[in-house]
Amino acid sequence: MSKALVWLRRDLRMEDHAALYHALKRHEQVYVAFVFDTDILDSLSDKHDRRVEFIWESVSELKDSLRKSGGDLLVRYGKALEEIPQLAQQLEVAAVYANRDYEPLAIARDEQVAQALLAADQTLHLFKDQVLFEQDEVLTQTGKPYGVFTPYKRAHLAKLNPFYLKAYPVQKYLSSLAKISKEPMLSLESLGFSRTNLKTMRLPTGIAGAQQLFNDFLQRIEDYDEARNYPAIKGVSYLSVHLRFGTISIRQLAHAAWQLSLAGNAGAATWLSELIWRDFYFQVCYHRPDLQLAGRAYRLEYDRLQFPNNRDWFAAWCEGRTGFPIVDAAMRQLNQTGYMHNRLRMVVASFLVKDLLIDWRWGEQYFAEKLIDFDFAANNGGWQWAASTGCDAQPYFRIFNPQSQSEKFDAHGKFIRKYVPELAALSDNVIHAPWAGTVSKKDQLVSMPEVDYPMPVVNHAVQRQEALGIYKNNVKQK
Repeated sequence: MSKALVWLRRDLRMEDHAALYHALKRHEQVYVAFVFDTDILDSLSDKHDRRVEFIWESVSELKDSLRKSGGDLLVRYGKALEEIPQLAQQLEVAAVYANRDYEPLAIARDEQVAQALLAADQTLHLFKDQVLFEQDEVLTQTGKPYGVFTPYKRAHLAKLNPFYLKAYPVQKYLSSLAKISKEPMLSLESLGFSRTNLKTMRLPTGIAGAQQLFNDFLQRIEDYDEARNYPAIKGVSYLSVHLRFGTISIRQLAHAAWQLSLAGNAGAATWLSELIWRDFYFQVCYHRPDLQLAGRAYRLEYDRLQFPNNRDWFAAWCEGRTGFPIVDAAMRQLNQTGYMHNRLRMVVASFLVKDLLIDWRWGEQYFAEKLIDFDFAANNGGWQWAASTGCDAQPYFRIFNPQSQSEKFDAHGKFIRKYVPELAALSDNVIHAPWAGTVSKKDQLVSMPEVDYPMPVVNHAVQRQEALGIYKNNVKQK
């Protein structure tokens, strides 16, 4: 009897799943497995990592769903590049099916697994699933990968049609799931990790959680193009972590956005553009493996900018005590929840690089440790955009002013008051820059000993000139 194994990675769902569909359609018995990969887990220093708990919750739900459909999820703990070949041999399958990854380290892992399987006369089949277009599917007229988003988006949209948005009909073939003895789910504690505040954050996990968030977002997507910029209101989809771990299909999301945008929904059109940004960064990552393997800047002429890298200032940034309320509120949101609003990601990244004069790689690594939706391609792309070292990055002389960003996108200080409660009593016109201008005694921050909040670590105007000098000197040296 023809048997296959589906290896889940960042695709923790049953519906609209490329690898699962192809395996079920081609084989009479299909096993499904997920490995808590120690090559990844052992690199995490914080054993209260929200990502691990999110994955664990989602895997648990998926295991239950597969059981209800007549199968089960084989959950393993160890090195994936060892566990998968061993499991494939143990189950005597003809092939292993998985959805393709685009990060260089993941590609190298898959090549090792493929070689191990080949030695046992088994095959690894990989499929496109986590993106709409992959690798070389969207290229310039000269056959090169795009380095600027706008023409990439035009080419992407010109190619996009219902064929690429069609869901894989997995449900039709679930009878091919292998009937096996039910295995217990590994506990989170057995993986060496503990519970976090994920439950109190009320972030829904798994397939059901993703669908709940998506249905909610569809009710307000029309306002997305404007509302997405304001961190104090419910303007974004909150689906980034679900896209990261594949508890919902990119095709389902893009199909809805595409149809609504064709009907004139401006918010949906903007959101579809954001989904295309995601594809863009994946293709950049695929074509430039040195970004991950060597930590290089996309624009190599900016690879070694001479930043002072003041460690005390970096610690203040990490801990949310820079004296700039919007920056501190954003960093505290990240530390407390593992999430940061996208507008604020740009603000704090610009502040770290062009106010504190710290190498963007330091911030990139900190986000990699803290973000629950961390994805190398998007994280690297965003940081290099802010640092003016990446593809299609903002020019180095465009530097966010944290005070004006705060006044524009959190005008009433609602977001600041939530995460920097020591400033809650200040008036709206003072809370964005408590140190600035002439204010009443009641609002004078330095005259309020009961308020424990630092003065600014730097002067924005002075640091802006310093940053411009660093970039200009780099240009001269080249």
